[in-house]
Amino acid sequence: MPVLRDELIGLRSTDDIIKARQLVRDCAVFQGLSLVDQTKLVTAASELARNALIHGGGGEMRLQALNDGQRRGVKVMFVDTGPGIPDIELAMKDGYTTRGGLGLGLSGSKRLVNEFEIQSQPGKGTAVSIVRWK
Repeated sequence: MPVLRDELIGLRSTDDIIKARQLVRDCAVFQGLSLVDQTKLVTAASELARNALIHGGGGEMRLQALNDGQRRGVKVMFVDTGPGIPDIELAMKDGYTTRGGLGLGLSGSKRLVNEFEIQSQPGKGTAVSIVRWK
């Protein structure tokens, strides 16, 4: 599948989260996503970037504009080398939190996108990939 745009940024501070949000929004606009789809994607990406920073101690976000011939979309990947998630199934449940939040981060993000994939190993970090199609 052709990648029309590919950007990588570090997630080391809250300023980086703001930058990540803007890059995701710009890419979604470039790809022609509706305002509703833009908002869903930016919300999910913001939550996942915050997770990488807070829970993973920082990481990276890779942003790709996709074109599979029939549709256009945006793929956003987050990778950190933090403590990892010991029980992904539990972490994906609504209400699960490790820091006193609402516990809607991972599960909420999954509901906002068309594709969601998570991989994590305790002591080795977490990788999350999301895609929103037009």
